[in-house]
Amino acid sequence: QVQLVESGGGPVEAGGSLRLSCAASGRTFSNYAMGWFRQAPGKEREFVAGISWSGASTTYVDSVKGRFTISRDNAKNTVYLQMNRLKPEDTAVYYCAADSRPFGGSYNLDFGSWGQGTQVTVSS
Repeated sequence: QVQLVESGGGPVEAGGSLRLSCAASGRTFSNYAMGWFRQAPGKEREFVAGISWSGASTTYVDSVKGRFTISRDNAKNTVYLQMNRLKPEDTAVYYCAADSRPFGGSYNLDFGSWGQGTQVTVSS
């Protein structure tokens, strides 16, 4: 198991930017693929972005391509989600997640550990 703690959420105006961080502990962070999910009120949790264990590949849901960037800094045991040109429909609780198996890619992952979530609210 890995412990994940998200931060960086908050209110932001449409068109603005926000950078989310996810600090990991409890296992060898650098060996595991990571991902970001979000859940809007009344909707199911949605995959947003994934990054492979090495950071060499990334995957994004179509709605955020070109606006969001997932990255990782293994020296800091942290994964980031840079969100630019935010839209009201991006409003959700954002969750960081870690793959349950080492050396995974950026998609088709089995996420077994989750953070507590951080709220992102985009006003129009």
